[in-house]
Amino acid sequence: MSGHPWFSHLTVAAVIEQDGRFLFVEEHSRHNNVINQPAGHVEEDESIIAAVCRETLEETGYAVHPDYLIGLYYFQGSNGVTYMRVCFSASIESQPHNGPLDPDITATHWLTPDELSKKPIRSPIVLQCIEDYQSGKHYPLSMINDFIHASEP
Repeated sequence: MSGHPWFSHLTVAAVIEQDGRFLFVEEHSRHNNVINQPAGHVEEDESIIAAVCRETLEETGYAVHPDYLIGLYYFQGSNGVTYMRVCFSASIESQPHNGPLDPDITATHWLTPDELSKKPIRSPIVLQCIEDYQSGKHYPLSMINDFIHASEP
């Protein structure tokens, strides 16, 4: 035991499909660029739904609306950090804005699953989210009970 308190990082991701292609971001990770869904950390005082909308907008320029929960993914990265990813399927609400994207994002791509399989990916979760989406895994957003701004009894 290291003596440091352990915690997992809560992250969100969006699976966005149009015409058989999925929206991905290319981001710089350590020593190379990798492909990921639009994804990121939930911020303090932010709901999970708000986080996936914010992260997608910041990383791709697209405003989205989450449609379904695809799944929860618990993963320990090669950096030793443990992540809990909440992955959503989402629909685009508007065309991308022309403003700057998150500085870690080098490009956005619309890729088929076959094209994705030939690219370096951020983690195995990227592929698993696509596979789960394609296999029909989707759960109602009502499964998420958001008490982020609720008062305590």
